Amino acid sequence: MPTELKPASSFATSKAAIANNVTDLIGNTDLLRINSLSELTGCEILLKCEQQNPGGSIKDRAALQMVKDGIASGKLTPGMTIVEGTAGNTGIGLALVAKALGFKMQVVMPKGQAPEKEQMVNLYDAKLKLVDPCPFANPDHFYHTARRIAEANSDCWWADQFENTSNFRAHYLNTAPEIWRQTQGKIDALVSVAGTGGTIAGNSRYLSEQNPQLQTWLVDPDGSGIYAYLKTGQYQSSGSSFTEGIGIMRLVENFRQAKVNKAITLPDRDLIAIARHVREYDGITLGSSAALNVAGALYAAAKMGAGKTIVTFWCDIAERSSSKLYNKQFLADKGYSETSEPITEMFHRYQSQSDPAVVTVK
Repeated sequence: MPTELKPASSFATSKAAIANNVTDLIGNTDLLRINSLSELTGCEILLKCEQQNPGGSIKDRAALQMVKDGIASGKLTPGMTIVEGTAGNTGIGLALVAKALGFKMQVVMPKGQAPEKEQMVNLYDAKLKLVDPCPFANPDHFYHTARRIAEANSDCWWADQFENTSNFRAHYLNTAPEIWRQTQGKIDALVSVAGTGGTIAGNSRYLSEQNPQLQTWLVDPDGSGIYAYLKTGQYQSSGSSFTEGIGIMRLVENFRQAKVNKAITLPDRDLIAIARHVREYDGITLGSSAALNVAGALYAAAKMGAGKTIVTFWCDIAERSSSKLYNKQFLADKGYSETSEPITEMFHRYQSQSDPAVVTVK
């Protein structure tokens, strides 16, 4: 572990009474018990409420850390334009931070993401370039497009969320110590999806250092290759998912930092069922990434047994999933009905599902 990663032993328990900048509102989010699922499973299933960040997602943390570290390194200086390729939330977080700290922002996003994300980028006065979605090997992929823009302009700074380990640092230094403090050190499992891998890496690394018995569960959507990579060493995928910004088909530097113990892959029908259930019984409206996280937490509870404390992430505000996850016509077009498998049945299915569905990472 690099020596510079030294979270404060007396981590702040609250924000200042009056914040001096909107970026001061990033972090120190609440931890919420999901009552219906906790009672069903006999576990404490807890949500880290990252939708409380001012940009509406957990990516605000990575955005702020990347910018702060960029400034500290001297690579990002006043008057420069921050450039990033993103499926949405990191771009929104960077646009917020850029606006608040006096930088310009250029977002490159693949077409077909939720229109709510495009609207938020525009509201923060960032420039938005939409490109056709394509495989990573294609030079016109949003990642390569953003890199080219930054490299071609001396007044641009490329955030590079996939390879820039300030992303990982944001969670190692801040999010994970918050979780450790909020749970009073009583945490048995961490459950998370992965896109860049920064969230699962920073949190799993710090929390496993505090509790070597911690189990970190990675949840992969259909169409992503992380599960296959952890199982076979090769990125392979099958099917597809309507989730955005999670799952990946290559190994990136942030994910290299993760300490994953278990990996599972779950279909969209399960996240739809979870989203419907917690909205109905707990008054919690999740985005698609968070719904997959909670489905993963239910799976972990089914396999680990009662009495465990399991923490996962409410990644972003539900409005960014309204055009897909909560759009009846969209779901109907995808072949999903207006009714879902009851959660009790899903839990029992998870309990009885054969162990090969879970990859144990060596």
